[in-house]
Amino acid sequence: MQTNIRQALQNRILIIDGAMGTMIQRHKLNEADYRGQRFKDWASDLKGNNDLLSITQPDIIVGIHKQYLAAGADIIETNTFNAQRVSMADYHMEDVAYEINLAAAQCARRAVTEYFAENPNDSRGTAYVAGAIGPMNKTLSLSPDVNNPGFRGVYFDEVAEAYYQQVQALIEGGVDVLLIETIFDTLNAKAAIYAIKKFFRENPGTDREIMISGTITDASGRTLSGQTLEAFYISVMHANPLSIGLNCALGAQEMRSHIEELSQIAACYTSAYPNAGLPNAMGEYDEQPHETAHFIEDWAKAGWVNIVGGCCGTTPDHIKHIADNVRKMEARKLPEQETALS
Repeated sequence: MQTNIRQALQNRILIIDGAMGTMIQRHKLNEADYRGQRFKDWASDLKGNNDLLSITQPDIIVGIHKQYLAAGADIIETNTFNAQRVSMADYHMEDVAYEINLAAAQCARRAVTEYFAENPNDSRGTAYVAGAIGPMNKTLSLSPDVNNPGFRGVYFDEVAEAYYQQVQALIEGGVDVLLIETIFDTLNAKAAIYAIKKFFRENPGTDREIMISGTITDASGRTLSGQTLEAFYISVMHANPLSIGLNCALGAQEMRSHIEELSQIAACYTSAYPNAGLPNAMGEYDEQPHETAHFIEDWAKAGWVNIVGGCCGTTPDHIKHIADNVRKMEARKLPEQETALS
């Protein structure tokens, strides 16, 4: 029987997986690979629509998930970062969004089942599937038109409806938790929270834990929409999340001070999955697995984190090094637990 993720977090630091896009790039897929047989006559180009691969190349997606499980990941994210209707409009695939999310959740669930059936001696016994809910390619807080600051490319109800459909498909596909991640606009995240809570209310018995992960975009220590880390935290705590954390945009070295700050203010568990350093001039990531793991090991020693892993540029090698370095370290205690022990 699967251990409740909240119970697991009381006992140890959990490992979340690394980059999906980085691993997909290794397969050097062409337009025909993305299309598969079903979409071979689609009117627009589909190469680059990584979320679609859960339908057209499910074995590749399952294989990537299993590599991360073998590396030590306790949580694997569904291949659904851009899988809601608003972002799928880039490929004219709004009407396929539900099916993509459903297929992606099923791929991740299949990977967990197959991996532990093939590795019965793995002491973990299971892993958790997190339904990945990305930030969307349109923002509610900022205008895409520099000459018209009041203009918006999308509206709250439209965003919430797109997220509602995504949540429905992810839960139907069997995810254990819902992960709102890479948040650069907190209003988008609030629309996702609203959609999740609405779905729970309208579908009793479907409740899942919610994980939230924001993105500090530069040295200013703010999100793209201008919030400080503390302001971001306060803005989303009404969701009563399992965890709040940071991912993407920065490497671990640049993220350090923000993780320290978050560990001091968060009443819930904290997560951190940085990029493999900052991108080079070619947009690639050079930080080696042992380097990323060293930074995250320091955070664990300091007692700042409960969930750690990798984002852009990280691979199963990065996750294995991280898992090996922090697996036996004591997890950060929740503030109320510290009070109870004192």
